[in-house]
Amino acid sequence: MSAGALEPRIFISHPLETGTILTLAPGPARHLVQVLRRRVGDPLQLFNGEGSEYRAEITMIGREAVTLAVGPCLRQEPPSPLAIHLLLGVSRGERMEVAIQKAVELGVDRLTAVWTQRVQFRLDRSREAKRLDHWWGIITSACEQSGRCRLPPLEAAANLQGALAFCDAAPRWWLDPEAEQPLTAQPPPGSGLTLLIGPEGGFDPRERDLALSAGFVPLHLGPRVLRTETAPLAALAAIQTLWGDLAAGSSD
Repeated sequence: MSAGALEPRIFISHPLETGTILTLAPGPARHLVQVLRRRVGDPLQLFNGEGSEYRAEITMIGREAVTLAVGPCLRQEPPSPLAIHLLLGVSRGERMEVAIQKAVELGVDRLTAVWTQRVQFRLDRSREAKRLDHWWGIITSACEQSGRCRLPPLEAAANLQGALAFCDAAPRWWLDPEAEQPLTAQPPPGSGLTLLIGPEGGFDPRERDLALSAGFVPLHLGPRVLRTETAPLAALAAIQTLWGDLAAGSSD
């Protein structure tokens, strides 16, 4: 098998060091053998979310386990020139999954899922934990596919007021179709920003007041009202193109 793009990229939650032997967890092991049809001796690429990528080789395939020999470090992924923290109102099912997937592919640095007043469904504590695990799986898969070596952390907040506790001092922008200012008219945000995007139906009046009092600047993307899964994609693509790692002259 040839190297390069045909080599699968696998996230593994272990320290990576050249010369070590690792055992894959059952889920990734089954995917590697049963879905990707890899065999002993085949190469692959490993990352653990901390910024490095390693070459590895399958050394053993057993009934319950797959072992790998870790080879040389292939690259170190530098931090993005623009650290984007996305506060995203929870939306139903596939819409939220698409929004998370595309946000990761577009280089978001950190994600906070916000349960807002107008969210169209509610979960008990155990189901919410399962939903967070599912979203985390989407994040790891998006990193595997897109070539990212750093996994953005995922947090959850019971309401917008709680989500504000996760915000740092970066410029705070709020994507709001009722805003007067366009996003493209903003000055360069420097090394980071916080981007707030609501769920279907937007924020209720109290949440809008909370966002304003917390220093979020309402901004729009243009004349159209975007669906909740489209808005993050459009906003992040614009931000990365203007000031981030998609900007002209970026080394990434």
